[in-house]
Amino acid sequence: MSVWRFRIEGEHVYHGDECRQKNTRDGCNEAYLGRFWCPKIQWFRITPCPFVSRRECENYIQMCGCL
Repeated sequence: MSVWRFRIEGEHVYHGDECRQKNTRDGCNEAYLGRFWCPKIQWFRITPCPFVSRRECENYIQMCGCL
């Protein structure tokens, strides 16, 4: 028995044994079952991230200290 994982490698998104093409350029807000993947926290969010890109997210963290 293996642990179910959600990961992004290259241009593909893997969830468990399933694989699909990545929808976003940097992997932020990849939709899965009504939730949105955040690569920064390595978990799903209920709502889409308000940031346009991962760089914008990193800039916010540098200015404010946390998400």
